Amino acid sequence: MDSLFRVHTEGEEGGFLLAVEAQGRPDADKPSSWTYYLAHLYAKYRLPPILLVVCRDKTTAAWAAEPIRIGRRVHTSMVVFPLVLGPGNLPAITDPEEAAGDLALAVLSALAHAKDPGHPTILDALAAALSGVEREQAYSWAEFTETGLGDARARTLWRELLSTYTLRFPGSGTIIEEAILKGRGDSRGEDILRVLRVRGVEVSDAVRERVSSCDDLEVLGTWLDRAVTVGSADELFVEPAGA
Repeated sequence: MDSLFRVHTEGEEGGFLLAVEAQGRPDADKPSSWTYYLAHLYAKYRLPPILLVVCRDKTTAAWAAEPIRIGRRVHTSMVVFPLVLGPGNLPAITDPEEAAGDLALAVLSALAHAKDPGHPTILDALAAALSGVEREQAYSWAEFTETGLGDARARTLWRELLSTYTLRFPGSGTIIEEAILKGRGDSRGEDILRVLRVRGVEVSDAVRERVSSCDDLEVLGTWLDRAVTVGSADELFVEPAGA
């Protein structure tokens, strides 16, 4: 998952978990990995998990909204209903004041409209809004936005805008940031190896070294998705036909 939040609500003991995934295109591996993530979260935290998928186009949103049914025709053992947001049901927020009034909505708007020709204006409004809030909160939203954007050009523009508004994280290249990113890479690598171990998939020293030494969060995320279904550890690194 791109991000995981524990949400506390008034009058509800414990709250719930919100797992957020930014999806740029349909991916045949995702239904199985989403199902695994939700089952794992529920087993580990004993809190109801909700899967929120933020899509960048209407075709991907329609694909992601399809219920995931696990079982046979005669009996369905489990059904997953993703909660999907995309350009069809999220407004494009281009006004900094409107963005500041609801930062969460503005961030989701920036992710859902990533393929919109007016996307730079949406990002600019969000960057301006973040410059006016408490620094730690601004950092969190800025990082969440960059993680969800995916596209390298959009990320580069986002970093430039943050620099313009003197919000220099993420993308500042500081030692602190590098340590944070390395820690996340190490954690995700451990998750990949753990999933393979639980599934009984043998892991060679070469595979372990390749996974442990990788610090690209996007690549590690892809490998983590594949770890749920691969028959051998080497299949983690095999690109699907047509990719």
